[in-house]
Amino acid sequence: MADSVVWVGVFTGATAVLASWVTTVGNARAAKVQAEASAQAQQRGRVREIRRAAYLDLMEQAHITGQLYWRVGDAFFQLVDPAERLTRIQELRTELRSAFDPLMRCVRVIVLEGPAPAAEAAEALMAAAAEANGALARVSEGDNPESRELFDEAHGLFRDRLEQFIGEARTAMIAS
Repeated sequence: MADSVVWVGVFTGATAVLASWVTTVGNARAAKVQAEASAQAQQRGRVREIRRAAYLDLMEQAHITGQLYWRVGDAFFQLVDPAERLTRIQELRTELRSAFDPLMRCVRVIVLEGPAPAAEAAEALMAAAAEANGALARVSEGDNPESRELFDEAHGLFRDRLEQFIGEARTAMIAS
């Protein structure tokens, strides 16, 4: 009988040690999974905030550029003298050149940060701005009505591309 008590004690002790080891391994795995999930959530949060800031920067620069395009239209309506109008358009072209570099920088950040649909929409917006700036250059060469129409079309395309970008940015933010 003493032998069976010893074996029961040994078996109970071994079972306790094994249960303790299994619990420790399980707790370690759970802690690792929890740490990985936390790190992933923090990474997603950082990516989301970086993207959001980049999207807002691009929209701000696009707004500045769009305001300058509207001022071109104002110059046509408010200035009757062709020489004054041409001078004002030249001034606006200078301001637009200054506004284009920050716009291009914002687009490059978005291309880097992604996702692809937002990056493509940002590049399309920049291309539309370049097209509008080129059309404005033709306007500044003289009072050719066709060049004015081309600028108006390019300005409209810029506005459309901005709306498309905003939609893609919204979709990207919802998905992240």
